[in-house]
Amino acid sequence: MDDLTLRTEADAVLAELVGAREGAARLREDQWQAVAALVEEHRRALVVQRTGWGKSAVYFVATALLRRRGAGPTVIVSPLLALMRNQVDAAERAGIRARTINSANPEEWDTIHEEVERGETDVLLVSPERLNSVDFRENMLPKLAATAGLLVVDEAHCISDWGHDFRPDYRRLRTMLAELPADVPVLATTATANARVTADVAEQLGTGGADALVLRGPLDRESLRLGVLKLPDAAHRLAWLGERLGDLPGSGIIYTLTVAAAEEVAAYLRQRGYPVASYTGKTENADRLQAEEDLLANRVKALVATSALGMGFDKPDLGFVVHLGSPSSPISYYQQVGRAGRGVEHADVLLLPGREDEAIWAYFASVGFPPEEQVRRTLSVLEQAGRPLSLPALEPLVELRRSRLETMLKVLDVDGAVKRVKGGWIATGQPWVYDAERYARVAHQREAEQQAMRDYVATTDCRMEFLQRQLDDEKATPCGRCDTCAGPWLDPAVAPDALAAARGELERPGVEVEPRRMWPTGMAAIGVDLKGRIPAGQQAATSRALGRLSDIGWGNRLRPLLSPQSPDGPVPDDVLSAVVTVLADWARSPSGWASGTADATPRPVGVVAMPSRTHPHLVTSLAEGVARIGRLPLLGTLTLTDDHPTPRSNSAQRLRTLATSLTVPPDLASALAATPGPVLLVDDYTDSGWTLAVAARLLRQAGAEGVLPLVLGVGG
Repeated sequence: MDDLTLRTEADAVLAELVGAREGAARLREDQWQAVAALVEEHRRALVVQRTGWGKSAVYFVATALLRRRGAGPTVIVSPLLALMRNQVDAAERAGIRARTINSANPEEWDTIHEEVERGETDVLLVSPERLNSVDFRENMLPKLAATAGLLVVDEAHCISDWGHDFRPDYRRLRTMLAELPADVPVLATTATANARVTADVAEQLGTGGADALVLRGPLDRESLRLGVLKLPDAAHRLAWLGERLGDLPGSGIIYTLTVAAAEEVAAYLRQRGYPVASYTGKTENADRLQAEEDLLANRVKALVATSALGMGFDKPDLGFVVHLGSPSSPISYYQQVGRAGRGVEHADVLLLPGREDEAIWAYFASVGFPPEEQVRRTLSVLEQAGRPLSLPALEPLVELRRSRLETMLKVLDVDGAVKRVKGGWIATGQPWVYDAERYARVAHQREAEQQAMRDYVATTDCRMEFLQRQLDDEKATPCGRCDTCAGPWLDPAVAPDALAAARGELERPGVEVEPRRMWPTGMAAIGVDLKGRIPAGQQAATSRALGRLSDIGWGNRLRPLLSPQSPDGPVPDDVLSAVVTVLADWARSPSGWASGTADATPRPVGVVAMPSRTHPHLVTSLAEGVARIGRLPLLGTLTLTDDHPTPRSNSAQRLRTLATSLTVPPDLASALAATPGPVLLVDDYTDSGWTLAVAARLLRQAGAEGVLPLVLGVGG
């Protein structure tokens, strides 16, 4: 078949895909070049093109053409459920039968496997996490590798640990690539890869040789108008958004850096009368789907989202993207703003940086690949076990949180040092080298990216050109549209009443924190006889905190106060006053001691302070202030008998230390016996909740009839 005939056939498929009449749609030359390389030459290609370029059109058109020529199904590795839903809908328009395997549809997996084996599926979309599933890897993956007609790796920057969204599950693709027949074409696509990431992805995918086709286009987005608005504080930013959201074109996305901020901002905007919804990693799948559909149908003005709504969400007429807080990477920022303006001539992109941004960057930077001694410890535990260890069984034996432990194991799995089998993880015994130099280079690169975001905020040059250069776009030139090229179009003024309303919302104190109800699994393995459900008579009540450290209201006030590096001192007057407000609201709540209801908690009879290694004066003065204002006796302080600090690695390690070091001293035990009733337990901060759980158990065993924890800050 000559090129002209194939091109005509490809354009006809494109017309079906986009819902146009035959002859009314035509692949651009660079899209056609990619399709021809896959269908005619069966090559491996890496496509780095801006968001909205039409990467999905390439692999759907190629799929249709390959299937007509007898090829097996296309396997697309996609990172997000939103991307999968959009792509399945697009495929159906072109008569392409697409199915997806991901964490949201396990009940359909067997049926889908059977459909693939019968040749009834043209496209199988797979989440990268499936590549690390033992059953999928051992049973399904070899069959797909043997029968696939095309392998597509979408958002391929996730392969690279230099990339802004590295995912170790993606590295499993090496196995599939190694098992693919030589004539099976491979397409890797991304919009957010600089030269370093492009080279790394090409190497990881095996596309670094002479046969590789790399298609890299200009990354300017002609529809986007970029701007930065520097406002004094979180209240001004929230007030400005509350006043101006209705002026932004169409519907859009408001990005925040944390879950707490997303929920906080969404609640405020709803109070201001805007139809908005929050969208985070904690949002239930059904609620996510509804939120996406509402935004696609313009039933909401905006989704207030974390990065959970990122790659792949496709709304061509999205009119704006606003960031309340700077992402830590200009590449990540470019990827997120790329949601806007894909099918409209003009869209607004606004960045409202905050002073809390860098503290949030620092937190995420602290959970990278663990130090060598922690990795070696994990390998040693697996080697000595002599049997597979599940994550819950392994976690108590190492000093890593489960999510970080799982990520590390996936990297070690790809490196060959461990293997995931039925029942858990085992050590392979193969030599493994800790690539300290590489990890240090990655950390240095992250620091450089953070500095680049600071520079982006401060630059007086073209903002689009700045982002293009961060992505090594050789064709970067001034855009003529942004606030530095064409001048600011945003009025930073905020009406006094709007500012007062925003400040009142942010300064409203009080967060409920559910208590721990189950002990961690595997405690017997480290010598602690605690398991199963915590008896009701040993549990703490639902706690109250002044605020979350991750929110943009009280979080900004509490972070510097509670930092381990901050000087110790008495509780500030404004903080104590806010705590008293929290207590008053607690007392008047439906189950509070002042509510007058039948199930009300009895009024506390006294105050107990937690010991603190970093802020003893702060905690003591807080407990004294609460006791004085509440006219309650200060019964005493629990004691830490061990000089070793409580580890902040994982639940099991924290609990082991607390179980042997936290005690009720005799004078406090006597005071509890002489003052029957519930007590207020005062502390500065809670994160995992285990300190409060152990303290509540001890106090109730010593005679307290209830424990009501009250803290300044809560993590998360």
